[in-house]
Amino acid sequence: MARTAGAGRSFALLLVLTGAGGLLASWVITIDKFKLLQNPNFTPGCSLNPVVSCGSVMKSAQASVFGFPNPMLGLVAYGIVICVGVSLLAGTVFPRWYWLTFNAGCLFGIGFVSWLQFESLYRINALCLWCALAWAATILLFWYVISFNVRNMFLPAPRPLRVFFDEFTWVLALLHIAVVGLLVLTRWWDFWTS
Repeated sequence: MARTAGAGRSFALLLVLTGAGGLLASWVITIDKFKLLQNPNFTPGCSLNPVVSCGSVMKSAQASVFGFPNPMLGLVAYGIVICVGVSLLAGTVFPRWYWLTFNAGCLFGIGFVSWLQFESLYRINALCLWCALAWAATILLFWYVISFNVRNMFLPAPRPLRVFFDEFTWVLALLHIAVVGLLVLTRWWDFWTS
C-alpha cells in the first residue's frame, strides 16, 4: 500500500498564499499582455523607469517561450497550487506519488523561474515587479515542498537533513530570495545609487 500524507494548516496556508501571489501576478501580466497586443503603444502600470519596465519584459521573446505568453502557464500552475492547498485545508491526504509529482512540478517551476531571472537581468535588461512576485512565490513554494517531502521521507535523505528541514526551511527560502535580491541590486547598482 502506498504511503500517504496530509499536511498541517500552516503548510496548506503557505500553498494557498504562494499560489494566490503567483496567480495574481500571472493574471495582471496576462491582462497587460493582451492590452499590449491590442495596442503596441500601451504602457503597463508597472513600467516605472528604464529598469523597472514590465513592457520591455512582455515584448521580449523570452516572454512566450512555449509559443504563448508565459503567464498563461502561471494561471494554470498557480491555480493547481491553490487547489492542493485548499484540499489540504479540507483534510485531504495524498499518496507518495502525488507528492513526488507535485515536487517535480515545483522543480520545473524553480528551474523556469531561475532561467527567467537570468534572462531578465542579463539579456532583457529590465525588471518586472509582477514577475518578481511570481519569482518569490515560486521560491517559497519550491523550498517548502522539498522540505515537506524530505521530512515525510518521500524523498530519501539522512536524518540530519530531515531535522534541518524541520527547523530551518525558512533559512533556505530566505537565502534564495536574498541572493536574487542581491543580483538585482548589483545588476543595476549605478541606476539605484544615482
